[in-house]
Amino acid sequence: MSVILNIEGLKVSVDDKEILHGIDLQIRRGETHLLLGPNGSGKTSLLLAIMGFPQYRITSGKIEFKGQDITSMPIDERARLGIGISFQRPPTIRGLRTRALVELCGRGEVDVDSLASLLNLESHLDRDINHGFSGGEIKRAELLQLLAQKPDLVLLDEPESGVDLDNMSLIGEAINLLLGKNKPYRERRTEDGRSGLIISHTGHILEYVNADVGHVLYEGTIRCTGNPGDLLAEIRRMGYRECAQCHVARIR
Repeated sequence: MSVILNIEGLKVSVDDKEILHGIDLQIRRGETHLLLGPNGSGKTSLLLAIMGFPQYRITSGKIEFKGQDITSMPIDERARLGIGISFQRPPTIRGLRTRALVELCGRGEVDVDSLASLLNLESHLDRDINHGFSGGEIKRAELLQLLAQKPDLVLLDEPESGVDLDNMSLIGEAINLLLGKNKPYRERRTEDGRSGLIISHTGHILEYVNADVGHVLYEGTIRCTGNPGDLLAEIRRMGYRECAQCHVARIR
């Protein structure tokens, strides 16, 4: 399997305050990684740095995507290369219809109505983006845009946040479709396979989407990596602070 995302020694600052303190991370083709951590640990900062938001200033290290150094590349070029993101709290955009944005994401080559029917969003296509949408509808609209974009790397920021159980089941199905989880294992690992990085502080998403690798991000550093279910069980038993301290004690 080829490495699609390679991060080495990444340090990121916001307003001259360092948020990430040397992140090393590799994601291979077809893999889904789950990044666990408490609120304020730097999870969203990592996703936005990967996507290239300029306020997340990279002070050290590098990001490579599909073998190309994208550390200084602007957001639009990263999106064209094949990185897509779903935000935890996307904005409302008045005056721009959902249908128009989905068409832009798919470069006019998608059947918007068919995709919308998969997410039960047909009646939302001619409404302004996220205006008056519920939490679950906003998440589904974000996934609709990603399904149209067909990115090679999918970044999902807290997809279960603010979503009720009925919406969560539909969102889980859409994420599995987006990541190609319906395909055989070997097929997902080919050059056409899609990879994902999902961040969560509850781990609730694991009830709907299988992840291959889990990481714990705590106070700006990745403290441990392993089986996502095992890591979540330890976190539920001990809490994030005790889990991180236990790991540090083991490696000393």
